[in-house]
Amino acid sequence: MSGVALKSIVKSYGETTVVHGIDLEVKSQEFVVLVGPSGCGKSTTLRMVAGLEEISAGEVTIGDRLINNVAPKDRDVAMVFQNYALYPHLNVADNIAFGLRIRKTPEIETKRLVAEVAKILGLEEYLDRQPKDLSGGQRQRVAMGRAIVRHPKVFLFDEPLSNLDAKLRTQMRAEIKRLHKRLGVTSIYVTHDQVEAMTLADRIVIMRDGYIEQVGTPMEVFNHPINTFVASFMGSPAMNQVNATLVKTEHGYCAQIGDRLVSLPQSQQLEDRVGKEIVVGVRPEYVSIVPLEGTQGVPIEVDLLETLGSEALLHTHVGDAVFVIKAETIDGLEHLHALKEIYFNPSRMTVFDAETGIALNHPTMN
Repeated sequence: MSGVALKSIVKSYGETTVVHGIDLEVKSQEFVVLVGPSGCGKSTTLRMVAGLEEISAGEVTIGDRLINNVAPKDRDVAMVFQNYALYPHLNVADNIAFGLRIRKTPEIETKRLVAEVAKILGLEEYLDRQPKDLSGGQRQRVAMGRAIVRHPKVFLFDEPLSNLDAKLRTQMRAEIKRLHKRLGVTSIYVTHDQVEAMTLADRIVIMRDGYIEQVGTPMEVFNHPINTFVASFMGSPAMNQVNATLVKTEHGYCAQIGDRLVSLPQSQQLEDRVGKEIVVGVRPEYVSIVPLEGTQGVPIEVDLLETLGSEALLHTHVGDAVFVIKAETIDGLEHLHALKEIYFNPSRMTVFDAETGIALNHPTMN
């Protein structure tokens, strides 16, 4: 298998630059997800790897091979699009086999490969059906089968699940994960859905406005966002962010939120911010509704309670900031409606600079 390396990649349309010199290394057999809001440059980056967009500057290599000027068909990559792009007049078997026949693969070998892929994807009983007779999930499996059957060095996925309903997306995510585990092919996957990114990726690349904001494992970017953008984009619900003032007491650094002092994780990066505005970030999952030793409670007002079964989302306010809490419902809902204070565990908090948005206690900063 081969890895993919992007070195100082730029994409411009006339005087407008949409990808600004990004660097990224995808290791052999790794599953990397590019995620970000619409217009951040993730699909453009993928299309440059595929050869569907010309590279304005920089280099793309697959293995040890520079592919900047290599035709898409000769790059040994296979792409799965948001649009299934199946040939409506061909049955499932012929759709899967189409690329092999274009490459003049012997028919005996073509049939063997199609049967192999159909077994992997659970399409054996559908090989004689036309695309119009398939569900959305089945069509997407056919599209993946057409990519898999070529045994490419790299798989490229461009929002392949966007056209499916919620239940099918969940099923297809699991299938893609199992497929990657079985085949072990280097994969780059583009999505705007951070849940897909979290569940599928070995590493996540968060992009904004043509730049890479952060690269890390799902838990790294979830627990240690590099800035307020990543904190607000990754996670569902997003990380809560509350404006505060940094103060230093005999017990260490604290955030002053209203008239309460909340203990913070201790970091040498906080020393020169004492007395200045900061942003305190806390995930909804890590907010405590019971008192914690050594920390003051923060007053809240419960605006709305969303019941999700075993847990509930409490939509509240901390000062002027909207604040969401995820809590278990095993003890009923009455005490949640009556909640007046919440508590923060310092080890679960992120402290951001109010001006730059950069995380001051990120592991790379200490």
